[in-house]
Amino acid sequence: MAAKRSVPGALTDTFFTVTELARDLSVTARTIRFYEDKGLIAPRRAGNIRIYTKRDRARMVLILRGKRLGFSLREIKEYLDLYDIDPSQTEQIRLLVGKVRARLAMLEEQRVALEESIIELKEIEAQTVAALENKGSTKKVAG
Repeated sequence: MAAKRSVPGALTDTFFTVTELARDLSVTARTIRFYEDKGLIAPRRAGNIRIYTKRDRARMVLILRGKRLGFSLREIKEYLDLYDIDPSQTEQIRLLVGKVRARLAMLEEQRVALEESIIELKEIEAQTVAALENKGSTKKVAG
């Protein structure tokens, strides 16, 4: 049997239960089962118990990172599937570069739109406060 992991209660150095994997990744077991249902990970079974490998853990790390960065499950699945098809990972890397560039461009556009909205809202705020002051309103504006 493999040596015990440093994670308290871990099954072995190679395998995790859903509870161990969830604890290790700071997610819920339900989250892991959700990604399993979507076909992004495929744990082994030992009777009724799901057994997750280091590969499943690595895939979960990529899934969680992808979600945090705003990629869709479809995009994440496409990326993960390429790993299985192309051992050299060349196509996977090309796809990732393209997706990252597209996501960066979209976020840059959103940042510009957000900055413009903030400027416009500050102008409206200043105009409305000035209008209240011109009307002689002595009540402080909520904010």
